[in-house]
Amino acid sequence: MFKKSLAVCIIFLQIFLLCIPMQSSEAASARQMEKLDRGVVAVKVNNGVFISWRIFGTEDTNVSYKLYRGSTLAATITGASNYTDTAGTANSTYSVSAVINGSEQAKSTPVTVWSNNYLQIPMQIPAGGTTPDGVSYTYSANDCSVGDLDGDGQYEIIVKWDPSNSKDNSQSGYTGNVYLDAYKLNGTRLWRIDLGKNIRAGAHYTQFMVYDLDGDGKAEIACKTADGTIDGIGTTIGNSGADYRNSSGYVLSGPEYLTIFQGQTGKALYTTNYEPARGTVSSWGDNYGNRVDRFLAAIAYLDGSRPSLVMCRGYYTRSVLVAYDWNGSALTKRWTFDTNASGNSSYAGQGNHNLSVADVDGDGKDEIIYGACTIDDNGKGLYNSNLFHGDAMHVGDLNPNRPGLEIWSCFESTKTNGGVGAAMRDAKTGEVLFTFSRSSDTGRALSADITPDYPGEEVWASGSQLYNSTGQIIGSAPSSVNFAIWWDGDELRELLNDVTITKYGGGTLLTASGCASNNGTKATPGLQADILGDWREEVVFRTTDSKYLRIYTTTAPTTRRIYTLMHDPVYRLGVAWQNVAYNQPPHTSFFLGNGMSNPPTPTIYLK
Repeated sequence: MFKKSLAVCIIFLQIFLLCIPMQSSEAASARQMEKLDRGVVAVKVNNGVFISWRIFGTEDTNVSYKLYRGSTLAATITGASNYTDTAGTANSTYSVSAVINGSEQAKSTPVTVWSNNYLQIPMQIPAGGTTPDGVSYTYSANDCSVGDLDGDGQYEIIVKWDPSNSKDNSQSGYTGNVYLDAYKLNGTRLWRIDLGKNIRAGAHYTQFMVYDLDGDGKAEIACKTADGTIDGIGTTIGNSGADYRNSSGYVLSGPEYLTIFQGQTGKALYTTNYEPARGTVSSWGDNYGNRVDRFLAAIAYLDGSRPSLVMCRGYYTRSVLVAYDWNGSALTKRWTFDTNASGNSSYAGQGNHNLSVADVDGDGKDEIIYGACTIDDNGKGLYNSNLFHGDAMHVGDLNPNRPGLEIWSCFESTKTNGGVGAAMRDAKTGEVLFTFSRSSDTGRALSADITPDYPGEEVWASGSQLYNSTGQIIGSAPSSVNFAIWWDGDELRELLNDVTITKYGGGTLLTASGCASNNGTKATPGLQADILGDWREEVVFRTTDSKYLRIYTTTAPTTRRIYTLMHDPVYRLGVAWQNVAYNQPPHTSFFLGNGMSNPPTPTIYLK
């Protein structure tokens, strides 16, 4: 009898335990994401004022919104988070509140009306200088990133200043210093970091990550530093008098550091040696300093819950990725992947001039898509497609009719990879699904749903025809093979090249007069991201004189309701790595295009 009673008790205990919510595992499966404000933006248009605002990724689809003009209720919105207020004027102010289960929540901070479809942010241009060989230089605003640096729910803009004599790694010559500035949207400069004379200027040297790494609700900045770097409060890192530049302008000796900066002040919080060290310069593929200083960086949720920092070196030959966790006071190394390590030699030479981050194998943890190969969340090689080095890559749900994510990328080493100029691959396995054949370097590639005539995204590359998502040639490719942006009211993506947005098969939607693009022939924006308003993207350009940044936003109404793209993990991490080397546009983890399903609810928690 006792044994029988005990057995019954054990069964009831097991049932009871199964009913208890597994808090720790649930928390581990949810990703820390930014707790943003509504991002309300109001723009004067011909028939009134166009207003749009953020829907959070944590909000149910049945949440409605009340839009106020001053204290007057202008509209109650149950669908897409935008509205044209025909009674609005240039002097109106607007706020938004959510209605959840019939209960109205607090109103957002009121915003004023923009007179143009852009916000103009004044900047402070660094003073130019003269190199040791007597060459003068000036500064232009270059790549940008965003993060909530002070925890107020609003993005700040981080700007990299490039001297006019910045160099590709293949080019000799001195450069001016590189600066990082942080600006609030009202133009207040929070800080300036001077990376110093021992950090060379160019697209491949300074990859700056902006992200809340420790979960305190405020973003940090992480980048490579050196002796003479001056942080945002004026403190010098290392030896202020050291100058390791050689007569060709390269920095091939002296210590290299990795620094975590406080986002609100620019203060250096933690500095350690940069890994991997350069070691012998020639062991990276040449002896003059080209391949040794090819750097990449990313943010990835390697444990599925919290962001890790990934700093990288090399892709033409040896490649090394080092993952770190930052807890607010210490940087802990999570793992190192090195193609020189036993079992990894086949991964050498597979890296791109960029990278991407996504959970490609569906285990809830991110992988690093490092060009033609992919590194698993545990720092082990997941697979290698052996297609070698390339310049452009796109990762997302490019074909919604097949499971998982896809990769579309172009390749430089066509004489080594069997004549593959570009390829569509399965992101989980690396299986090549179809290719564009070419005998020479294919320098550009783009993926975007630009026509409703075919399911999924269309893809093309330099010199190719236009393919649908299954590899069928469907016509001539657009002349633009640069960025793609969600801008007008439908789900299709538009083409962004230089300072112009165009509709495939249509006309010009935006010309940013008085502005300039960055990075020479790459003609990329300072940043493209969903910074304000609804799910459509903003684009950031510098004015031609670099006195201002302009954040351009759409004023096209849409009926499509989607939460802010910044609460989609693949997209948000794409914004973080956008400034890395050869800039690429961000993509979403779900298919966003014609005929799309409702986006899946992201498994996130807000900090």
